[in-house]
Amino acid sequence: MPQAIAVRVPRDSNFNYLAFMYFLPYEYVESSPTLRKLPRCFGDVASSSEMLDIVDSDQFLNEVMNAASALAFPHFGFGGWKEHYTGYCPVWTLSYFLQLWARLLQEETGWGLQRLIQLPRNYVIPYFDTDYVSDVMSRIVKRGISEQGWQPILDTVREMPCDEDFEQRNTNVRIDFIRKWYHTRSKKVKMVSLETCMVSEDDEGNPGDFIEFSVADPRHDIASIVESEGYCRRFKMLLNERDRTILEMREDGYTFEEIAAKFGYKNHSGVVKRMQAIKKAYLEYESKQQ
Repeated sequence: MPQAIAVRVPRDSNFNYLAFMYFLPYEYVESSPTLRKLPRCFGDVASSSEMLDIVDSDQFLNEVMNAASALAFPHFGFGGWKEHYTGYCPVWTLSYFLQLWARLLQEETGWGLQRLIQLPRNYVIPYFDTDYVSDVMSRIVKRGISEQGWQPILDTVREMPCDEDFEQRNTNVRIDFIRKWYHTRSKKVKMVSLETCMVSEDDEGNPGDFIEFSVADPRHDIASIVESEGYCRRFKMLLNERDRTILEMREDGYTFEEIAAKFGYKNHSGVVKRMQAIKKAYLEYESKQQ
């Protein structure tokens, strides 16, 4: 029986977070354009230069960090979603400590890069149960708080929160922070807002008018509300597979004609109708969040 081989990976390499990526529940992977490209078999990743480049990309790191933060944040003991807060809240920043979460995950469960390497060559890694992931994240966040000595910080934040945090409205400070955070953390990541991808096109594929609602109405200011990655994920998971794919292709910059060709529509008007339906679904979703 061959002996297990220990593999040393540079501390700043994205490969240190590959096991954490496989730890993410299905809904997090499915809603992340880069992560869902990776096969569930580690052997297929390790033997493909294309897959290795994906793991080494800023997009991979960005999506794993966002998912790790979303999973960690609820266990700090602060109410609401992460998107209720701004970068002025230390808990937001602490929740992105991916290096710590990956290390504690391995210490708590044994699930790490070395474990991936030891898997059979063709082993397909199943998705972890959402409740199990939440339970493990609860344990490792508590360990992280204790290990790093963060409790005094958290207690102080509770006593003296930033005025902009956890308000029942989208303040300019919060909106500006979320826009900056999700658009400038990595210069190599191209992010497109839902407002942008829902713009219609004329018969030649040029941008036209917005469909069916006025962006002047603050209730419908999708760019201000949906820039939040977590908010986007929750909305997208309500869509069927076809509509979610259409929306994400628009986010990736595909024209209506290109999307129509993929889905077999005779012309781009069919895609426009689907975008109208998606926009209507979003407005209904937004109204329920008020």
